[in-house]
Amino acid sequence: MIDTHAHLTALDDPDEVVERAAGVGVTRILTVGTDIEDCRRALALAERHDGVFAILGIHPHEAGTATADDLAELRELLQHPKAIAVGETGLDWFRDYAPRDDQRRLFAAELALASELGKPVVIHTRAADDDTLEALGDFAGTVVLHCFSSPRMLPTALARDWYVSFAGNATFPKAVDLRLAATEVPAERLLAETDSPYLAPQPVRGRRNEPANVVHTLATLARARDEEQNDLERRIERNATECFSLP
Repeated sequence: MIDTHAHLTALDDPDEVVERAAGVGVTRILTVGTDIEDCRRALALAERHDGVFAILGIHPHEAGTATADDLAELRELLQHPKAIAVGETGLDWFRDYAPRDDQRRLFAAELALASELGKPVVIHTRAADDDTLEALGDFAGTVVLHCFSSPRMLPTALARDWYVSFAGNATFPKAVDLRLAATEVPAERLLAETDSPYLAPQPVRGRRNEPANVVHTLATLARARDEEQNDLERRIERNATECFSLP
């Protein structure tokens, strides 16, 4: 199994977390950097563990302080052989931790970087569906909608063959719309993640999340889609391998 989006650097015991995940069959983890220092830490983890790979970017929350030098260093870090995607990047009108114009500029710069380097882009979007879709209008590369929670974006995602990744919030009892959305995503475009240490799935809700818990999200997706969980796990493994060009 694979966890396609985790923040291992936000955990105080990431090496032990990787071992626990392997113990339940989660043998590959994509860990995400959210600023330059965090990206360095993510790469260090990827270097220590064969099954860990890094998604590197500057989060929209950091847009207000991101500099041209930061983007130049991000470009260098993305040359690392275990750096497999740009992100998470996007727009967040819900928290509004950074000025919106700064978020837009940073998003455009990271999309350009993904285009230049030929890497997938992992999208964070909250309360900004229309503006996110507009920003992605001319982007021709591979798109992953991380922690999918915007069913209004699904028609565009399906039309443009984007990957749609579901996290622990899809397991919450009231998340009927997310489980319905999961039934509409073609098998070859479906991904699963934990977004650790956030959004622990329902069976462990209220606790710290970690990659081993992706099994609960996979179980929920399999039930919603009326598929065998083992078959879905193998399908998502293949999808992630193709999407992120994993070895």
